This record gives sequence, structure tokens and C-alpha cells, in this order.
Amino acid sequence: MKLFLKGDRCFKEKCAIERRGENPPGQHGTRRGRRIVGYGLQLREKQKVKRIYGVLERQFRLYFAEADRQKGITGHNLLIALERRLDNVVFSLGFAASRAQARQIVRHGHVLLDGKTASIPSLQVRAGQTVAIREGSRNNLQIRASVETARGRGVPGWLELDAENCTGKVVSLPTREDIKIPVQEQLIVELYSR
Repeated sequence: MKLFLKGDRCFKEKCAIERRGENPPGQHGTRRGRRIVGYGLQLREKQKVKRIYGVLERQFRLYFAEADRQKGITGHNLLIALERRLDNVVFSLGFAASRAQARQIVRHGHVLLDGKTASIPSLQVRAGQTVAIREGSRNNLQIRASVETARGRGVPGWLELDAENCTGKVVSLPTREDIKIPVQEQLIVELYSR
């Protein structure tokens, strides 16, 4: 499945998933394998979400435990917590071509959160906070190119973008309808509740 991990390349015809077709990689990829059911489906869904957001297993378990403690639907709480990460917000605003690049931009101190340097990618943003690129980093070629290509991709409804000044605002917290990734969060909840 296409997870859009490689940034702009995934939107072009050079994408490996598009070129490869339906067969899995390798010499024996054309051979028909077994159908995945039960635990395999649940595990695959969890791994997909982990890779999309760039989170390791231990951190993912902590996110799940926190989502389980909160009121509401656990699967929705989990996706909302992952969506509120600072590196994901930087990617969603279009300051980076991929979530991995957004993580690096945050780690290198190019991002300001409410006017202060924020270098922790897992920070949870709140409604009303502003995310901006530092003054000296706004002329960075990669950031400029990402902002230009992000206009075609669009910005989620819970974020507001000022592309000229490289700033964005968290208008409200995301809801499940705002999250467009193709994931069945109920399978993840079933996996962890075994």
C-alpha cells in the first residue's frame, strides 16, 4: 500500500509502488501467497500507522496507553494524538515534503512554536498555538520548494496557513473526519486489547 513516505516522489510516476504494480518485491513476488487474516491484519495495520507517522514501538505503545485512558473512542484518540505531533503539523502545513523531513526540520531548530524554538518532534500542539519557520530559515530552498508544492496538496481544515510568512495556526484540534490516512484504527485497538 502506498504510504507517501518519500514526499513529492510519491505523487509522481517515479513512485516505486506505481512502477511495481500489484506484486510484492523479490524474486518470488509473483507467486500467490496465503491470505492474511486475524492477527496478521491487525499487526499490519499497526505497522502501517507506525511507519506513516515515523514512531517506534515503545512510543506507539505509550500513545495507545494514553488514548486508552482518555474518554471517547480509543482508536480515534490514538490517531488524533499522532496527528497533533509537532513534526506532523509541520508536514501538514507544507513546510516539509515528508514527515521524516519535517522531523529533521524540527530537530535542527528551524521551527518556532508560539515564538519559541521547539526542537522536540513529539510535542503535542494545542488549539490556538502558532507554528512558524525561523526568520533565517525561511529562505531555505527545501522549505520554499515544499511550501510551493503543498499548495496543490492542501492544508487540513483544523490548520490555517500563511504561506507568505511561513506561519501556521492550529485553529482547532483535529477530528477523525479531518484525518485522511487510510487506516482502520479498530484493528489496532483489537490488537492491543488481546
